[in-house]
Amino acid sequence: MRFDGRAVIVTGGSSGFGRATALRFLREGAKVLIADLDEGGGQTTLEMAREIGGEMQLIVGDIATEAGAAAAARHAMDQFGTVNVLVNNAGIAPPERTDSWNAPEESWDRMLRINLKSVYLCSRSVIPTMIENGGGAIVNVASIAATRTCSCASYAAAKSGILGYTLQVATELAARNVRVNSVSPGIMLTPMLTGERKGFTPEQTRVRLEESAQRVPMKRVGSVEDIAAAIAYLASDDARYVTGQELIVDGGYVRA
Repeated sequence: MRFDGRAVIVTGGSSGFGRATALRFLREGAKVLIADLDEGGGQTTLEMAREIGGEMQLIVGDIATEAGAAAAARHAMDQFGTVNVLVNNAGIAPPERTDSWNAPEESWDRMLRINLKSVYLCSRSVIPTMIENGGGAIVNVASIAATRTCSCASYAAAKSGILGYTLQVATELAARNVRVNSVSPGIMLTPMLTGERKGFTPEQTRVRLEESAQRVPMKRVGSVEDIAAAIAYLASDDARYVTGQELIVDGGYVRA
């Protein structure tokens, strides 16, 4: 197994991409720590992990703060002895139909704090350990919103910031054997698309999915497993000569 015995932190592991990614690493032999504010969702992920076997733990806290990010790193070190892989996945979805030029300052600050600053804080908390142990891999979850007009300005700015941060830090750490890459999901089958959190009926969801699929060259929306597979590849030794890259997972949408 590609991650046998390796220690992995996945932020935002209580649902969506984070949950699928954490379970993927577990299946491939890793010891996994999920960090999230959503304790209920985190417990559900742990229950799913128990069916797979292996070792997964949950730490509840705000990794968009220095204390929260440091606590997650410290917990992984205490329990696993090291950190080999960090997946910066935690984030919040953009509000729909927002006038970006007139968004409240507090909503702008919240979006950048959770979606971008958390990447910096969590990376900073594990990089010294990775360097000390001879290397590691960081995978940041960005979005096609960084390069395609499909969202609000604060979300696009945060995701664009992730791409810039990835490239810069990858260059700084390359000689220290710490690789840093990003994954940019396209139109994916998540609660944001299906509308389940907005109370959509099954018929509304069906129409929404069909309309979305028609916008994609592959004529289907992506799944959380598609993103988990991309993250696992970039974190693995299969990508040992890959750093500073953005892997777009969108069924050909951006380039169409």
